[in-house]
Amino acid sequence: MSTPDLTFEVDGAVAVITLNRPQKLNAVTPEMAEAIEAAIAECDASDVIRCVILTGAGEKAFCAGSDITTLDAYETPWQFRNRGDYCDAVRLCSKPVIAAVNGYALGGGLETAMSCDIRLASDNAKFAAPEIKLGWIGGGGMAAGLAHSIGASNAAMMILTGDPVDAATALSWGLVSEVVAPGRLMDRAREIAAVIASRAPIAAETAKVNLRAAHNMPYEKAVEYERDLQTICFATEDAREGRAAFAEKRPPVFRRR
Repeated sequence: MSTPDLTFEVDGAVAVITLNRPQKLNAVTPEMAEAIEAAIAECDASDVIRCVILTGAGEKAFCAGSDITTLDAYETPWQFRNRGDYCDAVRLCSKPVIAAVNGYALGGGLETAMSCDIRLASDNAKFAAPEIKLGWIGGGGMAAGLAHSIGASNAAMMILTGDPVDAATALSWGLVSEVVAPGRLMDRAREIAAVIASRAPIAAETAKVNLRAAHNMPYEKAVEYERDLQTICFATEDAREGRAAFAEKRPPVFRRR
């Protein structure tokens, strides 16, 4: 799964995907996009992996989006429209994904971070939707992700100016959950990942589906859907184990069954 420009590591129940092109601010090439898709597919297929951390190598950048120098390789706008999208792969991952944003998250890099379920940032992180400065707009969920995360006015500010916001602003707007020192970022991401990995995995994956549905469904339908998902979880062996462990005053042993 690992390539020179992307590393994939599994430590217990936690997978770490690292964009490994720091000399180019971890800008994503088509080959890297394919590697991201393959790494996510491996996480989806694994009964061992229960949480994923996505980060960038080096101290300057999480990801600067797609490598602009590769975009002229698309012969037509339609071919560009139908390219494989790494943001889609991250967003559709069945396992919970934590973005550890170290430095710049620009364009597709910001969209990638927003495609994750939880976002942590180092205090030197910067976030921007700079596509308007180059003559286009984001296409990996930029407007929807920002509007959901930070509200319509703040989303418009970022998208229409293309200017960056710092980590403190991102935290105050709700774009990230926590801001920590750069040297603490991966440790904190691993701490949260370990907690998630210790929970019932079917319930965690179902909760992720439920959270996404809550964004897209009318309130009453969302509650109805949530109740159906709860019933599915309640029927699992893990749910029975959780109830038994509670009664016996011991830690549960979840087996994703």
